[in-house]
Order: sequence, then structure tokens, then C-alpha cells
Amino acid sequence: MANFLLERTVPLPLDEAWRRLTEWPRHAAAVPLTRIRVTPPEPTRAGTVVIARSGVGPLSFDDPMEVTVWQPPGDDAPGLCRLEKRGRVITGWAEIEVRPGPGGRTRVVWREEVRVRFLPGVADGVLERAARYVFGRAANRLLRTA
Repeated sequence: MANFLLERTVPLPLDEAWRRLTEWPRHAAAVPLTRIRVTPPEPTRAGTVVIARSGVGPLSFDDPMEVTVWQPPGDDAPGLCRLEKRGRVITGWAEIEVRPGPGGRTRVVWREEVRVRFLPGVADGVLERAARYVFGRAANRLLRTA
């Protein structure tokens, strides 16, 4: 199991940072070898399922995530989205939070717990470093591009 926390302060309004991080199809461009499906289609709400299909050919697997908390930001109030990972290979959860930051910027907090079935506990450190690297790059890319 890997637990990690990513924090970023970005020169974006709350609602724009939220949009960039929770417009699920955009994640496909930010995470290598990944395609995204969302059911039901927009708008996202509690109960929406985001399915990330990662890998190549027969080495691909689905990572279904159900939105269990959907609280968009408003009037300088923070926003919070929680996804429960419900896959056969990857389980755990992720939280994406946006809140007012210094100087009119937005503070982004991305927390995640990832479990990969059949991966021995001795690999937890490698899993944590890999997840932090991949999701850190993804968060940076999502926040940089409109």
C-alpha cells in the first residue's frame, strides 16, 4: 500500500483549478498509457464512475473509481472530490481538494492511498515513489494546461 500527499499552489482561481483537475478525460493526456471513460457522462456528481484503462494490449487493466464526495468550490469556499478505487487490480482512494491560497492563488491538495493486489508489501516503497512521481507530473500538467 502506498499513501502520498501532493500539494501545489497555483496562480489560478479556485473554480479553474477545480475544472482542470476534475475534467476527467483530460487525465488521459496527463497519465501515460491511459484512456478515460466516465459513466454517466457529465456532469460529475456523487455516484459518477471514472474508469481509467491503463497499459498496452493484453497487459491493460481497468481502474474504476466511484465519486463518493462531490463538493465543487464556491465563493471562496474550498472544493473536495473523493474517489473510491473499486478495481480488481487497484484499490484505495483519492481526494482532490482546492482551497484559497496566498495572494489570490489556489492551494491544491491531492491525497491518495493505492493498493495493488498481488504486489508484496516489500514493494510498498517503490509503489509510493512511482505513484508520487506519476501523479505529481499529472497534477502539474493538468494545472498548467487549460
